[in-house]
Order: sequence, then C-alpha cells, then structure tokens
Amino acid sequence: MSRETEADVPGDAVLPGALSESLFGELVTFRRDLHMHPELGNQEFRTTAAIKARLEKAGLKPRVLTVGTGLVCDIGMGEEGGGADGVLALRADIDALPIPDTKSECAYRSTVPDRAHACGHDVHTAVVLGAGLVLAELHGQGLLPRPVRLIFQPAEEVLPGGAAEVIECGALDGVRRIIAVHCDPRVDAGRIGLRPGAVTSACDRLEIALDGPGGHTARPHLTTDLVTAAARVVTDVPALVARRVDSRSGLAVTWGRIESGHAPNVIPQHAELSGTVRCLDIEAWRQAPDIVHAAIDEVATMHRAKSEITYVRGVPPVVNDPVVTELLRDAMVARRGADSIETTEQSLGGEDFSWYLEHVPGALARLGVRVPGERTARDLHQGDFDADERAIRVGVELFTAAALLDAAG
Repeated sequence: MSRETEADVPGDAVLPGALSESLFGELVTFRRDLHMHPELGNQEFRTTAAIKARLEKAGLKPRVLTVGTGLVCDIGMGEEGGGADGVLALRADIDALPIPDTKSECAYRSTVPDRAHACGHDVHTAVVLGAGLVLAELHGQGLLPRPVRLIFQPAEEVLPGGAAEVIECGALDGVRRIIAVHCDPRVDAGRIGLRPGAVTSACDRLEIALDGPGGHTARPHLTTDLVTAAARVVTDVPALVARRVDSRSGLAVTWGRIESGHAPNVIPQHAELSGTVRCLDIEAWRQAPDIVHAAIDEVATMHRAKSEITYVRGVPPVVNDPVVTELLRDAMVARRGADSIETTEQSLGGEDFSWYLEHVPGALARLGVRVPGERTARDLHQGDFDADERAIRVGVELFTAAALLDAAG
C-alpha cells in the first residue's frame, strides 16, 4: 500500500460509527467554509451560528454560551442533564489567528484580511462536529450507553484562554472525562501522536516598557542609552532566567517584538518589548513571574533604565491522564491499528485545554495533518499553514471509538 493512500484506509474496525463518505465530504466543505471566514477569539459569531445550525438540523439542542460565542451540545442526556455514570466531553476550539493567509493557490484561502485559521482550529471544529453527528445517530440506534457532551470553545488563542470562561459557564457540570485533538504538521495524516503526562508547556505573555531621559547619540554617556539597554534585556534576560531554575524545567523567555526610536542620531526616551515565557515544568512555572521580574530589573538597572513590567499569566501545561490516554490509544487501535500511533514529544507550545484538566481527567492527542510523503511541513501559526483534510476522518473515528469504548468500560 502506498503512503499516499494510508490516510484513507481504516484498520480492522470492530466498532460501529465509521464515518460515511457523504458526511466526510460535508465536513470537508464545512471546514473550508470556516477556513474562508476566520474569526478571532470572542468574535466567533458566524462560526458559532454555523455549528449551531448544523447540530439543530440533526435534531440536537445546542446551547450558545453566555459569553456570546461558542456552544455546548449534549447527546444521549435527559432533559435534567447529567448521567448516572458521568459524561465524556469532546472539545474543539473555534477561533482563528490575527495573521494573513499567504496560501497563493488555494480555493478556500481566507477572505478576511489579516485573519487565518493557521492553527487548525477549523479542523478541530469539523472533527467534533462530525463526531457529534455520528454519535447522535448511534444514540438513535440505542448504541450509546453513556452521554457525550460537545464543547465548541471560543478564544483559545487569547490568554489566559477561553477555557476558563467555558468552565464558568458550567460546561464541565456532570463531565467525568474530556478529550481533544490538536493538529500536528509533523505527523502524517492517518496517524496520531500520544503521550501520557505533560504534552504541552506553560505559556505566559510578557510586556516591558523601558524609559530614560534620552539625548543625542554623540553623548550617550550623559544619558540613558535606551536602545543598548533594550538590546541587553533581549539578550541577557533569557540567559539569566535559564540559570536560575533547573535546566530540565525548560523555562525560556523568547521575544516577539521590540520597538524604540525614530531617528538615527537621537537616543529615544522609550522602548517596548514583548514576548512569551514558556516552561515544561509546572513547579518552575509557578516561580517564573518572580524570576523573570528580578532578571529584567537587574539588567535595566545596570543600564540606568526604568522598567515597567506587565506579566500576564497564561496557561499551565496540558498533563494527559494516563487512563484517558490509554482510552485514546485503544480507540485508535480499534479504528486503524497499532501502527497508526506514535509517541509524541512534549511541546513548548501552550494550550488552554490544560484548564479543563485542572477539574477532570482528560487527554489531548496530536492529530496528524501532514500529507504523507511531504518533506516540508507547513508549521502552525504560519500564514501558509494547511492540513491534509483526510485527518478529519481520523479525528471523527478516533472520537466516536473513544466514546463507545468509554461507554463500555
């Protein structure tokens, strides 16, 4: 069998709920529509309406969240909610990124300037929607012993993440376990990556303002050389931070923006820097604000600059529950065989799915979206990102199998 066709071929399926060709085609069309109309966090009104309409067409009763975007939808649950044995939740994030879509030859590229689904949330949405539609059919046939809840979450890309507000809306009430997928352009379509324990990292946002009296570049000794001060913050702070925690914690400061000055012969009075703080270890993450603050103050003071620091707490690491991770493994084996699973590494990326796991056990799988055989992956958060859409079928069948195996366990 050629690698080009692997993503289309299921394993020895022993469970009901395989995705039909007609529904798969509909989900691809749905995903492309979302891709063409990306919406930022807390602005996903069109996206929410589209999901709601399709679920209602299937006879389901989705509920838009009180925050105005996003929704939840229960399958196999009575009017009073809950379930004797608890609910399995399937979560998708629905927001896009504030970057331009740079795919030049793509019929479904973004139609919204400086907006793109460059992290695969449109794929995640199609997967959970498809799984919900299949599970609703199975429930109608009496084949879904335990209830399932679909969670379509807004604002994953907005720190500290929309998950916290979704939880406040009661989306986890009655939930026993929760599962999710995230697109991975390093993994071939047709495969998933799994890892028990930490699978992502903590991610915080850092904003710094540096100020000084400014002056003429001919006399830097008479003032605060603010450009040099900013440059030293950029280079020295990450090095200092890395030396003040166990190196295995992976605490890292990385800059994304630096701005200062307007003329080549004028030392400016103000500089701004922004970046992220990422960490593999949750204990080091708890210490990170104090460590980063101290390092910035030391470097700024050395260069006679006044610093103002805004440290925005983001998300802790996603720590996969071993039992739920094994549920996903069993589901993938049932659908596509053991060879369709690989062990994934812990990423330095952040994911607000971690907030759900502060309340209930769960697991996040890496969903392969790379075209099999393609040598150059289109990375996440890049304007040319795209996914092999056969991954939608894999995600749907993974989730439906997980729901059935969870119900049978």
